[in-house]
Amino acid sequence: MDLKRVLRHLFLPDWWSLRAFPDSAVRAIGETVACSERQHGGELRIVIESSLPVSLLRDRDASHRRALELFSRLGVWDTAQNSGVLIYLQLNDRCVEIVADRGINACVEADFWSGVCRRMEEAFREGRHEQGVLCALHEISSQLAFHFPPQGENPNELPDAPLVP
Repeated sequence: MDLKRVLRHLFLPDWWSLRAFPDSAVRAIGETVACSERQHGGELRIVIESSLPVSLLRDRDASHRRALELFSRLGVWDTAQNSGVLIYLQLNDRCVEIVADRGINACVEADFWSGVCRRMEEAFREGRHEQGVLCALHEISSQLAFHFPPQGENPNELPDAPLVP
Protein backbone atom coordinates (compact mmCIF):
# COMPACT_ATOMS: atom_id res chain seq x y z
CA MET A 1 0.00 0.00 0.00
CA ASP A 2 1.35 3.43 -0.98
CA LEU A 3 1.41 5.60 2.15
CA LYS A 4 1.56 8.88 0.19
CA ARG A 5 -1.54 7.87 -1.74
CA VAL A 6 -3.45 6.94 1.41
CA LEU A 7 -2.50 10.21 3.12
CA ARG A 8 -3.52 12.19 0.03
CA HIS A 9 -6.96 10.56 0.07
CA LEU A 10 -7.41 10.94 3.81
CA PHE A 11 -6.11 14.45 4.39
CA LEU A 12 -6.14 16.46 1.16
CA PRO A 13 -9.24 18.66 1.34
CA ASP A 14 -11.81 18.06 -1.40
CA TRP A 15 -11.81 21.72 -2.40
CA TRP A 16 -8.11 21.43 -3.30
CA SER A 17 -8.71 18.68 -5.85
CA LEU A 18 -12.03 20.03 -7.06
CA ARG A 19 -10.60 23.46 -7.91
CA ALA A 20 -9.96 22.03 -11.40
CA PHE A 21 -13.75 22.03 -11.89
CA PRO A 22 -15.21 25.32 -10.67
CA ASP A 23 -18.99 25.80 -10.64
CA SER A 24 -18.90 27.36 -14.10
CA ALA A 25 -17.19 24.26 -15.54
CA VAL A 26 -19.64 21.91 -13.81
CA ARG A 27 -22.55 23.93 -15.23
CA ALA A 28 -21.04 23.92 -18.74
CA ILE A 29 -20.53 20.15 -18.59
CA GLY A 30 -24.13 19.62 -17.44
CA GLU A 31 -25.45 21.84 -20.25
CA THR A 32 -23.35 19.93 -22.77
CA VAL A 33 -24.73 16.61 -21.51
CA ALA A 34 -28.30 17.93 -21.83
CA CYS A 35 -27.68 19.20 -25.36
CA SER A 36 -25.94 15.97 -26.35
CA GLU A 37 -28.73 13.75 -25.11
CA ARG A 38 -31.21 15.48 -27.42
CA GLN A 39 -29.12 14.17 -30.35
CA HIS A 40 -29.19 10.46 -29.46
CA GLY A 41 -30.94 7.75 -27.45
CA GLY A 42 -28.08 7.33 -24.98
CA GLU A 43 -27.65 8.62 -21.46
CA LEU A 44 -24.48 10.19 -20.09
CA ARG A 45 -23.58 10.48 -16.43
CA ILE A 46 -20.47 12.16 -15.04
CA VAL A 47 -19.08 11.77 -11.53
CA ILE A 48 -16.19 13.92 -10.29
CA GLU A 49 -14.67 12.76 -7.00
CA SER A 50 -11.59 14.01 -5.24
CA SER A 51 -10.98 11.09 -2.86
CA LEU A 52 -11.86 7.44 -2.82
CA PRO A 53 -13.75 5.88 0.08
CA VAL A 54 -11.37 4.55 2.73
CA SER A 55 -12.56 0.98 2.10
CA LEU A 56 -11.06 1.08 -1.42
CA LEU A 57 -7.66 2.59 -0.65
CA ARG A 58 -5.89 -0.78 -0.43
CA ASP A 59 -6.93 -1.75 -3.95
CA ARG A 60 -4.68 -0.73 -6.86
CA ASP A 61 -7.66 -0.99 -9.21
CA ALA A 62 -9.84 1.05 -6.86
CA SER A 63 -10.91 3.69 -9.37
CA HIS A 64 -12.25 1.07 -11.74
CA ARG A 65 -14.10 -0.69 -8.92
CA ARG A 66 -15.51 2.65 -7.75
CA ALA A 67 -16.67 3.46 -11.29
CA LEU A 68 -18.46 0.11 -11.51
CA GLU A 69 -20.06 0.69 -8.12
CA LEU A 70 -21.33 4.13 -9.16
CA PHE A 71 -22.49 2.79 -12.55
CA SER A 72 -24.72 0.40 -10.63
CA ARG A 73 -25.78 2.69 -7.79
CA LEU A 74 -26.70 5.60 -10.09
CA GLY A 75 -28.71 3.34 -12.43
CA VAL A 76 -26.62 4.07 -15.53
CA TRP A 77 -27.11 0.41 -16.50
CA ASP A 78 -30.89 0.77 -16.32
CA THR A 79 -31.68 2.84 -19.40
CA ALA A 80 -34.32 1.79 -21.91
CA GLN A 81 -31.82 1.04 -24.70
CA ASN A 82 -28.94 -0.12 -22.46
CA SER A 83 -27.00 2.85 -23.79
CA GLY A 84 -25.85 4.53 -20.59
CA VAL A 85 -22.26 5.73 -20.23
CA LEU A 86 -20.58 6.75 -16.98
CA ILE A 87 -17.52 8.99 -17.04
CA TYR A 88 -15.79 8.75 -13.68
CA LEU A 89 -13.07 11.25 -12.76
CA GLN A 90 -11.10 10.43 -9.61
CA LEU A 91 -8.91 13.48 -9.08
CA ASN A 92 -6.51 12.51 -6.28
CA ASP A 93 -5.18 9.52 -8.24
CA ARG A 94 -5.69 11.28 -11.57
CA CYS A 95 -7.77 8.41 -12.93
CA VAL A 96 -10.36 8.50 -15.66
CA GLU A 97 -12.72 5.56 -16.10
CA ILE A 98 -15.52 5.05 -18.58
CA VAL A 99 -18.12 2.36 -18.00
CA ALA A 100 -20.56 1.74 -20.83
CA ASP A 101 -23.72 -0.34 -20.71
CA ARG A 102 -24.00 -3.51 -22.78
CA GLY A 103 -26.00 -1.92 -25.62
CA ILE A 104 -23.40 0.69 -26.58
CA ASN A 105 -20.50 -1.53 -25.52
CA ALA A 106 -21.59 -4.11 -28.11
CA CYS A 107 -21.35 -1.45 -30.84
CA VAL A 108 -18.10 0.29 -29.88
CA GLU A 109 -14.63 -1.24 -29.58
CA ALA A 110 -12.81 -1.16 -26.24
CA ASP A 111 -10.02 0.85 -27.90
CA PHE A 112 -12.46 3.70 -28.41
CA TRP A 113 -13.20 3.98 -24.68
CA SER A 114 -9.54 3.76 -23.68
CA GLY A 115 -8.64 6.36 -26.32
CA VAL A 116 -11.20 8.78 -24.94
CA CYS A 117 -9.80 8.22 -21.43
CA ARG A 118 -6.21 8.82 -22.58
CA ARG A 119 -7.15 12.03 -24.40
CA MET A 120 -8.96 13.30 -21.29
CA GLU A 121 -5.95 12.46 -19.12
CA GLU A 122 -3.68 14.32 -21.55
CA ALA A 123 -5.91 17.39 -21.44
CA PHE A 124 -5.94 17.22 -17.63
CA ARG A 125 -2.12 17.08 -17.53
CA GLU A 126 -2.13 20.26 -19.61
CA GLY A 127 -4.56 21.91 -17.16
CA ARG A 128 -7.48 21.81 -19.63
CA HIS A 129 -9.93 20.00 -17.37
CA GLU A 130 -13.21 21.40 -18.63
CA GLN A 131 -12.10 21.19 -22.27
CA GLY A 132 -10.97 17.58 -21.78
CA VAL A 133 -14.40 16.53 -20.51
CA LEU A 134 -16.24 18.50 -23.21
CA CYS A 135 -14.16 16.87 -25.97
CA ALA A 136 -14.81 13.43 -24.47
CA LEU A 137 -18.54 14.16 -24.38
CA HIS A 138 -18.42 15.15 -28.04
CA GLU A 139 -16.62 11.94 -29.02
CA ILE A 140 -18.95 9.70 -27.01
CA SER A 141 -22.03 11.57 -28.23
CA SER A 142 -20.99 10.99 -31.85
CA GLN A 143 -20.90 7.24 -31.23
CA LEU A 144 -24.21 7.29 -29.38
CA ALA A 145 -25.85 9.32 -32.17
CA PHE A 146 -24.57 6.88 -34.79
CA HIS A 147 -25.64 3.72 -32.96
CA PHE A 148 -28.66 5.07 -31.06
CA PRO A 149 -30.32 7.85 -33.05
CA PRO A 150 -33.24 9.48 -31.26
CA GLN A 151 -36.57 7.82 -31.96
CA GLY A 152 -39.91 9.37 -31.09
CA GLU A 153 -40.07 10.60 -27.54
CA ASN A 154 -36.53 10.78 -26.20
CA PRO A 155 -36.92 10.81 -22.41
CA ASN A 156 -34.16 12.10 -20.18
CA GLU A 157 -33.60 9.06 -17.95
CA LEU A 158 -30.66 10.32 -15.85
CA PRO A 159 -29.70 13.70 -14.39
CA ASP A 160 -27.55 15.81 -16.71
CA ALA A 161 -25.55 17.69 -14.07
CA PRO A 162 -22.28 16.07 -13.04
CA LEU A 163 -22.33 14.48 -9.61
CA VAL A 164 -19.70 16.17 -7.45
CA PRO A 165 -20.08 14.60 -3.99
